[in-house]
Amino acid sequence: MPTFHYRALGANGQIAEGQIEAGGRAEAFRQIESQSLRPISLKEGVNGKARASTPKPAPVAPTGNTQTSNADAPSETPTKFSFASGKISARILENFTRLLSSLLAAGVPLSRALVILQKEAANPTAKAKWKEVHDLVVDGMTLADAMSKSPETFPKVYVAMVEAGETGGFLDVVLGQIADFQAREKEMRGKVIAAMIYPAILMVLALCVLTVMLTFFVPKFQAMFASFGGQLPLLTQIIVGVSQVVRSYGLLVAVVIGVSIFLGRAWIVSPVGRRAWEGLLLRTPVIGNLIGQFAMSRFCRMLGTLLGAGVPLINSLNVARRAIGNQILSDAVSNSTNLVKEGKALGVGLAECRTLFPGSVLEMISVAEESGKLDQELVRIANVTEGDLDRHLKIAVAMIEPVMLFLIAAFIGTIFIGMVLPIFTLADYVK
Repeated sequence: MPTFHYRALGANGQIAEGQIEAGGRAEAFRQIESQSLRPISLKEGVNGKARASTPKPAPVAPTGNTQTSNADAPSETPTKFSFASGKISARILENFTRLLSSLLAAGVPLSRALVILQKEAANPTAKAKWKEVHDLVVDGMTLADAMSKSPETFPKVYVAMVEAGETGGFLDVVLGQIADFQAREKEMRGKVIAAMIYPAILMVLALCVLTVMLTFFVPKFQAMFASFGGQLPLLTQIIVGVSQVVRSYGLLVAVVIGVSIFLGRAWIVSPVGRRAWEGLLLRTPVIGNLIGQFAMSRFCRMLGTLLGAGVPLINSLNVARRAIGNQILSDAVSNSTNLVKEGKALGVGLAECRTLFPGSVLEMISVAEESGKLDQELVRIANVTEGDLDRHLKIAVAMIEPVMLFLIAAFIGTIFIGMVLPIFTLADYVK
């Protein structure tokens, strides 16, 4: 079991250091928080030592001052050559989000918390980005607006949830939820990648074998069969035609495929392409259902949390719909918001968005609205939906590997049959 070296903020405002054994970073965070500590830095050890060292901040005590004094400003450090990427990874962003949540929950002012995280950052790009956010906040900008200036680091959903936290006065809670979302997505992505490794290796090997067959074996086989005056079966003719294209225009085909991928990605990023792509995903049998569940869970949790904090319903709807993460579903909820503005009940308004809210959920929302427990019911719906989503995701991930193996087997089997078919008729031409 790996060992993690941590630095955390105690209840008395002092910095505590130590090491714990945990199965992963998420478990390590839970163990630290169970000791009434707010983690500031967490590094996995190698041979009993931390992988990298970071500057140790001075003891921090919560204060009411939200401005940063000159003593709090990070000192200039000499520029060092680094192989670090210019892009902030998802793991760094998750770590930043969770630690910022812990610091704010401990009563540390936002500007001072950003200074601490900047000093703790080992990645030069992350250090510069946290400083940029800190400077904008000190100048009077909200945290959400400061983050929106860097869309390549902070996605729109991230910024919307931060804005919700600032609006309701529970920024530390929202940041913790964002970190949990990021951890869950990273865990799910890891499971998908792990399930795809074996099929991907088989696919690469199959492509290598296919390339050798099309460029070397098939031409010789074609010449041998043509010497008998025979006619190749249709499937074999198709394979031979592909072989000729690969040998004659292989480089051109590769360039066309590369350009097509580049243009496709550019089109998906555009507003029109994004809507078309999101609509296609929503119509996909398995993926569309998972996207809808995730969007509904995120919307219900955010709306319930905002209402519980005393934010008006209309304002809560406007903020929560931007946390959905899907523009088509967000537009549908926007139409429902207009109905609520006209005086209709929330359940009636959300009924216009059947893609996102099934009938059972609408009934629960309507009953909770009548009983005055809408905020609690929305959070409960989010918890139940997330549990169902986890089970569905596990099933979907378990199905990926056998489906990929079946497709590879069908692909290779088709090539094999196409090459074997002429052999059965070769004896007739020899006679």
